[in-house]
Amino acid sequence: MTKTIINGQPGHLIDINDRGLNYGDGFFTTAKVVNAKVQLWPLHLARLSECARRLGFGDLDFAALEQDVAQLLNTCEGSREHPLEQPAVLKVLYTRGSGGRGYAPPSDVQPTRILSLLPYPDAYKDIAQKGLSLSVAKTRLAQQPLLAGLKTLNRLEQVFIKQEAAQKNSDDLLVLDTTDKVIETSSANLLMYKQGQWYTPSLDQAGVQGVYLAHLQERMPVIRCQLNLAQVLSMDTVFCCNSLMGLVPITRIAHHDFNLDVAHSLLVKQGIKI
Repeated sequence: MTKTIINGQPGHLIDINDRGLNYGDGFFTTAKVVNAKVQLWPLHLARLSECARRLGFGDLDFAALEQDVAQLLNTCEGSREHPLEQPAVLKVLYTRGSGGRGYAPPSDVQPTRILSLLPYPDAYKDIAQKGLSLSVAKTRLAQQPLLAGLKTLNRLEQVFIKQEAAQKNSDDLLVLDTTDKVIETSSANLLMYKQGQWYTPSLDQAGVQGVYLAHLQERMPVIRCQLNLAQVLSMDTVFCCNSLMGLVPITRIAHHDFNLDVAHSLLVKQGIKI
């Protein structure tokens, strides 16, 4: 099922001098596709635009991007396997292209635009009903306000976290920064509820501002704040979320259990579908 388009053309090769390959100089977003439609697409475009602005890429050619998306979805929808009868994953990735001596970027940026359509992970299909258990990661996220919130190609911290997660007896890891503030999981934002109020960790120093979290923040009041581990464990319920798996209850963090029935009842009361 995997299909790839690079700068509007089918293919799998990029220039060996591409700055995304050499320096991680780029950004991406990952979206869920249902019935050949990209879910939360305006928010994904906003994420891409924000990354391009803050990293100095200039304006992106969204008309060309839309054509690539349509081409990719139409090609796969018309294939014999009919892969889009099931959910799929669309990854949109931009690099600063090739050029520039050393780290210095070229004055005339010609971005490389890569789109991939991938199978939807089987593990996500019933995860919202079962919930997830988390251990606390030893790996800490560095604070860097220039990059905080962005989904850049610099993901080595997450590689370390996933390596650590493979050694743990849990579904995923809760990740803190170097000042011991709770930030996120290995690949999802956190959303917490206590005594009638929703909370989410501040992401102004580290972490990724997710599209699904932005979607929820448009629908209900959520307080952004700095939280330590003890404060998170004191919450009535804790959830994680991203654009692929939606909103998922956390059943355990370290040795502290959360009631799954309470979490599901809260979502029903709040009118949030999972």
